[in-house]
Amino acid sequence: MIERRTLHTTLRRIALLGAASVLASCVTQDQYDRSTDLAKFHQDQNYQLDLENQRLREENAALKAQVQDAYTRGLQEAGYDKEAQARIDELQARIAELDRPLEDVETFRVEGGYVTMIQDSLLFDSGSADLGEAGKKALAGIAADILKNPYDKIYVRGHTDTDPIKKPATLKKFPKGNMQLSAERAVAVAALLDEQKGIKSSDLVVMGFGPHMPLKANDSAANKKMNRRVEIFVADAGN
Repeated sequence: MIERRTLHTTLRRIALLGAASVLASCVTQDQYDRSTDLAKFHQDQNYQLDLENQRLREENAALKAQVQDAYTRGLQEAGYDKEAQARIDELQARIAELDRPLEDVETFRVEGGYVTMIQDSLLFDSGSADLGEAGKKALAGIAADILKNPYDKIYVRGHTDTDPIKKPATLKKFPKGNMQLSAERAVAVAALLDEQKGIKSSDLVVMGFGPHMPLKANDSAANKKMNRRVEIFVADAGN
């Protein structure tokens, strides 16, 4: 009697263990199927994100081309003085041959006027188009010098090096990159000049060149520092 009861108990345990094993197998298969579906879902999502990123890159490149084209056409339609550009190009070639770094503020005489070059570090914090106090003080002095003699037009030109903008906060402010940063810095300088008594806003021409007109090759920290600048070309009266 005891042996039959023991046998019955043993068989029951075996049956329960078998059922538990089958159940465990089902749960494992279900988890596997879910994991497979989830992996496929994420794979599809990543593929769609790659396509979207590629589309955005292409749109960004097209927008940059449009901005550059509109900028060039805008200068042509505004009757931008090609002679002024030629004079500045000549000066830049001379500066490129210098065997020393530029001072924070330097003025060079050219045919038909003069150019004052200001290093960006004097005017702005990195990645900013907001003038600092030192920059405002320097520009007030430059404005006073401009007003000492008759002049025609004042060309304010912003420049950067080739390093792309990477900080998210800076990209948020300047989504078009260095071209936009250089233009807004030129606007800030021109606006301060306009605030000075005697300088008319109608005499100011503002331009941003981004990294496209370097003084030196952007192959060292020292050269990049020279390229990050704002130029103020003051044309002599009658030119």
